[in-house]
Amino acid sequence: MKKMLFVCLLLFTQSVLCEEQKLLTIYHDSDYSNHRASADAMRMGLATALAEVDNTIQGYTIKIIANDHRGNSFRSKLAMQQYLNDDKALFMLGGLHSPPYIKFRDYINDNQILLLVPWAAGGPITRHQAAENWVFRLSIDDTKAGDTIMEYAANQSCKQPHLLLEDTPWGKSNFKTMSKASVTRFQAEAEVTWYDWNINQNAATALIRPILASDADCLIFVGNAIEGSKLFKIIDALNNKDDLKLLSHWGITGGNFEAAVPHAIRQRLNLNVLQTCINFNSKNLPKRYDAVFSLAKSLFPEQLSEPGKMQSQAGFIHAYDLGKLVITALDSITLSGDIREDRNQLRLALENINSPVEGLLKTYTKPFTQWSSENSDAHEALDKDDFCLASYDTDDRLIINND
Repeated sequence: MKKMLFVCLLLFTQSVLCEEQKLLTIYHDSDYSNHRASADAMRMGLATALAEVDNTIQGYTIKIIANDHRGNSFRSKLAMQQYLNDDKALFMLGGLHSPPYIKFRDYINDNQILLLVPWAAGGPITRHQAAENWVFRLSIDDTKAGDTIMEYAANQSCKQPHLLLEDTPWGKSNFKTMSKASVTRFQAEAEVTWYDWNINQNAATALIRPILASDADCLIFVGNAIEGSKLFKIIDALNNKDDLKLLSHWGITGGNFEAAVPHAIRQRLNLNVLQTCINFNSKNLPKRYDAVFSLAKSLFPEQLSEPGKMQSQAGFIHAYDLGKLVITALDSITLSGDIREDRNQLRLALENINSPVEGLLKTYTKPFTQWSSENSDAHEALDKDDFCLASYDTDDRLIINND
């Protein structure tokens, strides 16, 4: 009897261990403190895509681990190190901020960290010079975004744009592309003003006064919700130009910007915001949008009420679509249980998705290709045709222009 009990306990223990080993983790490295709306949107988007396959791939249960880097690049690197020490960690999902992935781009690729990016737009992120590139993006790409915004500015009859950029690697990435686009669209480099994160009221006011005193008729803003809210209110309070227009990169949509800056201010500033070209407020949406949102709402009933009120919608849409691409890529390989081998298999499979994948933003046909420095867009799933400008309506919803 004791022998039989021992055998049963041994078999039970082995079964439990086996179940524990059949787990894969995904680290979501994002700013859950200062820009939680975007972090939650990305997490919910990926979780919804995984729920469509019951959070299971080849018998492995998939678990998302949220890491709050609080906008600090070194905290982001700690998460990368944690990922490397986790023999169940398949890939990292990036967050809103570009600086961590620009600053540690070499570290990411040298250590073979498979990083999938649904938001951070900095141009250098996906463009590593080594033969192997471990970073893939389905998001805005600043090598094209600058021209998209400048083209819109020109079409809105702007004559003298002025760049208002955060002094970070992301801001500097945009400075390079926007300056080039300014020469193309306006035959001269735009003037630029730099600002720091967490700029105080007095410093912000001193920064804005000379811009508004200049001949600038169009302000191009690159930054996030916290600084955007503060600077836009000051611009509105000091502005005496009837024709001033404000064009913003999409970083402001990653937090509680629409609650902090009332519609009246947004309207007076003629605010338009960079987005990808479809969201839950768009007209004539494909039927799959209803099914995806219904599933998402069942998973996150306290956070989601109706599609149009979802914050940071682009983050949800991009992370969901990345999830669909990952699932398709994983279906083309056989997981070995050796995590380093499986990461590499997935990397190669992502470069070789040949069948169409239906996402929310679009249907993807070969979204990624084999990386080389001569093929600099190889790991970019989107292109300039996917980028649009949008504006807020009175209900704080982002409406794609000319939708």
